[in-house]
Amino acid sequence: MKKAFTLAEVLITLGIIGVVAAMTIPVLLVNTTSQKYRSKLKKTISTLSQAARMSDAQYGFDYSGINVRCSENGGTEHPENIMSVCSIINGTIKSATYFHRASDIKLNKAGKTENYSITSNFTKNQVTSLSNLSNVHAYVLNDGTIIAFSPDMGTFGCTLKSGEVLKDGYSGTNMASCEGFIDVNGVDLPNKEVSCSSGSNSLSKNNCIVKNNAKDLTDIYPIRFHDGVVEPATAAARYVLRTTK
Repeated sequence: MKKAFTLAEVLITLGIIGVVAAMTIPVLLVNTTSQKYRSKLKKTISTLSQAARMSDAQYGFDYSGINVRCSENGGTEHPENIMSVCSIINGTIKSATYFHRASDIKLNKAGKTENYSITSNFTKNQVTSLSNLSNVHAYVLNDGTIIAFSPDMGTFGCTLKSGEVLKDGYSGTNMASCEGFIDVNGVDLPNKEVSCSSGSNSLSKNNCIVKNNAKDLTDIYPIRFHDGVVEPATAAARYVLRTTK
């Protein structure tokens, strides 16, 4: 006598598999996206910091030594001729494309070409002048990551005193223009600043937690350039970087 599953048993099994899949697949997708954002952030901050150190070693200046704003032809500036943040990037990072206006970066949406835009106005006191992308300079790296920065970088050198830690806001100081952001997801949505799931987004606090969810762990991370490094400019961005393996 042959033994087999009944139709009812098969249907029940398939139903259980469907329920389990519906519960686990969204979690797996969120975790995969979270890991992608985290690794891109860590890689990009490391790349920008290494660029400053390489520039210092080869050309004698890092972010503290920049004294010229990027021009409309910033993509052609070279550290042998000019001391700008654009020349640092051009001289040390391969395949980086310059945009004098971040809003000129193009994306394809539903078969149509549109300009890059963001859906956040940035945390007050940490960054101040980046929401209007028509006034922001940017580079697109070969992996699609967008690095944007204030058009005023170069008004003063971006430097902190020895032993000084990054803080919230720098209005009226030499660091006021040394702000930027990294969009680890490039032109793809959500194009939104990372935020704390709980706690304060102030760098002076140490209680910000960012959970692995689509609401808070998003793709834009405010940063500050100074000396030979780039650092997260908000507690949320700092938390994500510090908890990335």
